[in-house]
Amino acid sequence: MNIADWLIVIAFTIAVLAILAIVIFLVYIIAFDRNQKRHAILRNYPALGRMRYFFEKIGPEFRQYWFDGDLEGKPFSRVDYEHIVKGAKYMREVVAFGSKRNFEEEGFYVRNDMFPKLTEEIKMDKETKVDTKRYILLKDPLFSQREEKWEDEETSAYLLHDDDAVVIGPNTKYPFKVRGLIGMSAMSYGSLGNHAITALSEGLSLAKGTWMNTGEGGLSPYHLKGGVDIIMQIGPGLFGVRNKNGDVDWDELKRKSEIPEIKAFEIKLAQGAKTRGGHIDAEKVTPEVAEIRKVEPYKSVDSPNRFHQFSDVPTMCEFIEKIRSTTGKPVGMKIAVGGNNSVEELAKYMKETGKGPDFITVDGGEGGTGASYQELIDSVGLPIRSALPIVVTTLEKYGVRDRVKIIASGKMFTPDRIAIALAMGADLVNIARGFMISIGCIQAMRCNSNACPVGVATTDPDLQKALVIDEKKYRVVNYLLTLRKGLFRISAAAGIESPVYFQPKHIMFKDDKGVVISLENILQDIQKQIS
Repeated sequence: MNIADWLIVIAFTIAVLAILAIVIFLVYIIAFDRNQKRHAILRNYPALGRMRYFFEKIGPEFRQYWFDGDLEGKPFSRVDYEHIVKGAKYMREVVAFGSKRNFEEEGFYVRNDMFPKLTEEIKMDKETKVDTKRYILLKDPLFSQREEKWEDEETSAYLLHDDDAVVIGPNTKYPFKVRGLIGMSAMSYGSLGNHAITALSEGLSLAKGTWMNTGEGGLSPYHLKGGVDIIMQIGPGLFGVRNKNGDVDWDELKRKSEIPEIKAFEIKLAQGAKTRGGHIDAEKVTPEVAEIRKVEPYKSVDSPNRFHQFSDVPTMCEFIEKIRSTTGKPVGMKIAVGGNNSVEELAKYMKETGKGPDFITVDGGEGGTGASYQELIDSVGLPIRSALPIVVTTLEKYGVRDRVKIIASGKMFTPDRIAIALAMGADLVNIARGFMISIGCIQAMRCNSNACPVGVATTDPDLQKALVIDEKKYRVVNYLLTLRKGLFRISAAAGIESPVYFQPKHIMFKDDKGVVISLENILQDIQKQIS
């Protein structure tokens, strides 16, 4: 036999052995599946049943990339996601051809002015610059990797003019002055890994004029990496400021307040995605996370549904007062609004006593979380555009609105959404998932499993290798700067020189029949309901 004949024999033998192996494997699977007692479909249809489970497993990815329309995906559509990514990676802000918004549906619109502001009329800090890096797209072929160039970029910081800076707690010993309207919402170390927190800290610091919220998991060294201003959140579990008995360690709180990056404290009553205490699965509670939180490693951690230290508005305000007197820094509270009278008692008490928070973070029900429950994430807590006017109107009713800064959160990931929130009465806005997407989140929906494939919502060191801090931090910078720039741009279109001047008259609401009413009229109706 010549070489060609031997090759034919070898190929034939390999093919026969492969077919035999497949047959043996199928026989084994059929025998095993017909005798197992857990899955009914596998007992009757072993091979087809296996195929069904395979396609069910990859279904979310197929829907996300192939079958969902550009505007259909949840929690963020493909258009939403790409908008964030392009801003973060390329600092690209333009789209082509036309809007994909369904203009037949009801919704809010920014009222444009007949005589918009010119560039030179915009009131902002025009001196402060930011050094960043961005990608330039050179080629984007179908079958090979896109060609990109990473280059240095110097750009305006798009900060507020000093006259328009937002001051939180002006009557405290150490007021918190903010030059940017957008900050990072509460995201704990443990829920996110150290690479993610570090990239966010360093990126936000480079962007200047902003802040990051630690989340209720306590202050980690990674929050401090970039030197950015920090709002330290204290949840019902008191992580980071608790003693061995699970009560407040006031000495530790005092020590934390002396860290120069910490500018304010926030007590968390609830968040929109879970109006209960926080949760972190056991796999994420590494020894380092446990040390920061003062809990046991590799055991699931649940915060109580509320603080043991207070049970009503008066005792809560006393708790706030004690934190403020201990730290000398502004103290706020984070809430999810349930109805028209949700903050009535608080506003009334603030008027009668002069006590209360320096700021209130209003978190909409559409906000995100690392882990929650379906019944809470879907049906408890009002969305931000319902919740925010209730809080603002109630505080105005009792004459205490000017004492409190309001931070709005809940899918505030585009300039137009932010503008609408500002017109509804917010002073500042928080963003969480937008920043997560900027550092690589692909919406794999595995935040609670410690198996995030891109290294964002995981403490697994092997998975975190995917997230390169020195690259992703610049995406944080770019995303934030494109938001600020867009906010000034939409302000100019509305005929105002800065986004801090947005008012209800600048926003219109169109119903599904095409009838248009002003946000002013909507707020008047809410005032009547609350009165």
